[in-house]
Amino acid sequence: MVFIESSELLNISAQSLAYIVLGGFVVAFSTVSVLAKDKFFVNEVVLGTAFGVAVGPYGCGIFDPHSWGSSTQTVTLEVMRIVLAIGLFIIGVELPGPYMARHAKGLLFMVVPTMAIGWVTVAGVLRALFPGLNFVSCLAVAACLTPTDPIICAAIVGGKFAVKHVPLNLRQILSAESAANDGLAYPFLSISIYLTVESSKRVAFEKWLIIGCLYQVIMGVVIGAVLGLAFSWLMKRSLRRGFIDRESYVAQYLALAFLTIGIVSTIGSDDLLAAFAAGNALSWDEHFNSQTEDELFATVIDRVLNCACFVYIGAWLRFDTFNDPSLGISLIRLTVFFIAILVLRRIPSILLLYKWIPEISSWQEALFSGHFVGAVFISTLALTRLPEPRYPPETQQELLATTLQPIVSFVVLGSIIIHGLSIPFFSMGRNVSRTLSRSTRDVPEWMFWINQRGAVYKDEEKSRKPDLDLEERLEYESRAEIVPASGGSSTPRVVHSPEAQ
Repeated sequence: MVFIESSELLNISAQSLAYIVLGGFVVAFSTVSVLAKDKFFVNEVVLGTAFGVAVGPYGCGIFDPHSWGSSTQTVTLEVMRIVLAIGLFIIGVELPGPYMARHAKGLLFMVVPTMAIGWVTVAGVLRALFPGLNFVSCLAVAACLTPTDPIICAAIVGGKFAVKHVPLNLRQILSAESAANDGLAYPFLSISIYLTVESSKRVAFEKWLIIGCLYQVIMGVVIGAVLGLAFSWLMKRSLRRGFIDRESYVAQYLALAFLTIGIVSTIGSDDLLAAFAAGNALSWDEHFNSQTEDELFATVIDRVLNCACFVYIGAWLRFDTFNDPSLGISLIRLTVFFIAILVLRRIPSILLLYKWIPEISSWQEALFSGHFVGAVFISTLALTRLPEPRYPPETQQELLATTLQPIVSFVVLGSIIIHGLSIPFFSMGRNVSRTLSRSTRDVPEWMFWINQRGAVYKDEEKSRKPDLDLEERLEYESRAEIVPASGGSSTPRVVHSPEAQ
């Protein structure tokens, strides 16, 4: 009889546990995704992060990215790069036609001044709460927190709840802006890093202008756009000659995204902005969209990657670093910092500028628009350009390298939690606003209840117009007029103008 020891068969490794954890969550979430998203309005962002924390080093201890040693930063950087690049590519493809050209004014105001104001504001708050960091180091940390996160944004504005309650123009501008400003975080980060590591400010600004702006951003956009346009032309010619099938069209979601980030990251340009530009250029004439409009491949891949990404982030978070008095880090300071940037980072500038943004029609929409996975990528990228963190740090560069990710990861965690409640909160605010608006009618509310037989109620109007969506119904009801009683009736009537019907 042959005796086989279990150690000869079992192969428990970090890789196999990672596959179990990531695959297990995707399977579990997929079985209840409609219930979670449409009933409880909780998406994969919040649930994935919570699951990652549960199986991570502060939970069951099954999945710990930090146990991989020196390769942890590299793995984290590449995981975030792939997830963000594919997400940005898909956003670029799914924007309708030449959206970026038609809405250039609104995007310009939403991206450039909003990012610049938020960058300086966050740095100022950091300087006040963490006096050990000089202002340049604070600018480096703030650069990681300046862009909105396209993955979280897509999860928020792409759900069924958002489709019903958030106007299409607002959803599109938020998606485009989140994609654009995630790539444009490079110049903000590069000037901060150059000022930190270079002894001469002149050299720092020269490198920032030539490398940070021209080579990384402009070159990245140009290469991405050229790749997108070239492959769009190539695929149309191949289709006319019968050289390409529908499945190959759909495969471009992954293939061209990987090709773009591979080429652009190899030459050291902005690969995230290049991926977005490639996706937008590929669908510029909407031919690619027409060939893939009934396919769910991109949505499936995006969902799987997002789930895996946030599980990874949940396990990656280091809760013990949130309280380190020797570095001036405490939970109270981090909480105050998070609340401050939540209020000050985008909301004031959006409220100030929204009148110049045609896609935002009211201050309520501006407030919603002011409401980070991108921060994890940018902060990890920053660490690759800084000295190896030491404890205790001896120089300002070492202090920045040591405190960067604890601050950023806390804000990421808080942002994930807050963004998970954004859509229901926005809807509640609109319902309250509608309730208040009813109370301002010229005719008191009680007059509508005097004689129900002669009055037309909102519920009746709603039942008469079952085919109206929320936005159309709001417009329909806003045209209601109070008509004085006539024909022997003592009850005023609610009527609608013919154009409303």
